[in-house]
Amino acid sequence: MLKELNQVIDFIEERLTDDLSLEAISEYAGVSDYHFRKIFFYLSGMTLNEYIKNRRLSEANKDLLRGEKVTDVAFKYGYQSVDGFTRAFKKWNGLLPSEVVKKGISKTFPKFTFVITVKGGNEMEFRIEDKPAFNLVGVSKRVPMQFEGVNNAIVELTKSITEEQIKEMHALQNIEPYEIVNASYDADAHFLKEEGDLTHLIGVLTTDDNVSDQLDKVAMEACTWAIFPNEGPFPSTLQETMAKTYSEWLPSSDYEVIPVPSFSFTKMDKQKADYAYSEVWLPVKKK
Repeated sequence: MLKELNQVIDFIEERLTDDLSLEAISEYAGVSDYHFRKIFFYLSGMTLNEYIKNRRLSEANKDLLRGEKVTDVAFKYGYQSVDGFTRAFKKWNGLLPSEVVKKGISKTFPKFTFVITVKGGNEMEFRIEDKPAFNLVGVSKRVPMQFEGVNNAIVELTKSITEEQIKEMHALQNIEPYEIVNASYDADAHFLKEEGDLTHLIGVLTTDDNVSDQLDKVAMEACTWAIFPNEGPFPSTLQETMAKTYSEWLPSSDYEVIPVPSFSFTKMDKQKADYAYSEVWLPVKKK
C-alpha cells in the first residue's frame, strides 16, 4: 500500500500543471474515490485537494523566483484569473506574488513521501460482520467537522432530543448493536475542504420502515462491517481508534471503505469518570 501511495504522489507530481481531477487520481490508485480520499486524509492530516493546492503554489513560488510572469504562472497552475491566483497565493504565502519577486522570498511545500512508522506495537482488535439492510433512525443536524476534543454542536444535539423521540427510538430498535449510536455522513465536498460541516445523527438501528415525522431516517444497504472495540478515556480513545482505522488498519487490510455512513456507540463507565467502552463500525468491501 505504501508503494502504491508513493506512486500516486508521483502521478500527481507529474501533472501539477494539468487539469487533474480527484476521480482520475483515484482511478490511477485502483480504488474508489471515496476510499482513497479518506485514506489520504487520515494518513497525511490534510485533504487531497489541499495537498495538490499546496504543491502547485509551492512550484508557482519557484517559477516566480525564476523570473516567470505572474500571468503565465497563474494560468500554468490552473487559475482562471490573475486575481484568483493572487488571492490564493497571498493566503498561502502571506505575500503577494509581486512581493515575492521583489524581495526574493521563497516558501516551499515539499511533495509527500509515505514511510512506515511503527508506534507502540499494539495490535488493533477487530471483527468482520455481514449485516442485512437496515435504517438508521434518530435526530440529526448539520455540525462542524471536528476530529479532536468534544464537539459542542453534538452536545447541543444530544440535549435537544425529547422524551417522545427517545421513546420511539427504543420502540423501533430491533437489530444489533442494541445501543444508541452516533453516525456522521454527507461531509461538505466529501473532505475536499479542510473545514466544513457534516450531518450527525444520534439514533438506533432498525429494520422497521414505519418511522414518524419526529425522527430522521437513513437507509443503509446490506454490506460488510469492520468493527473496532476500544476502551479508555473518552472521547480521546474513540477518536484515536477512528483515526487508526483509516491510517493503519485499512492500508494494510484486504478491505476498502465504501460510501455508507459509519457509526459508533459509547457506554460510559459509571465507576470511572470520562472513561468508556466504544465500538466503531466501518462499512467495507473486499478489494
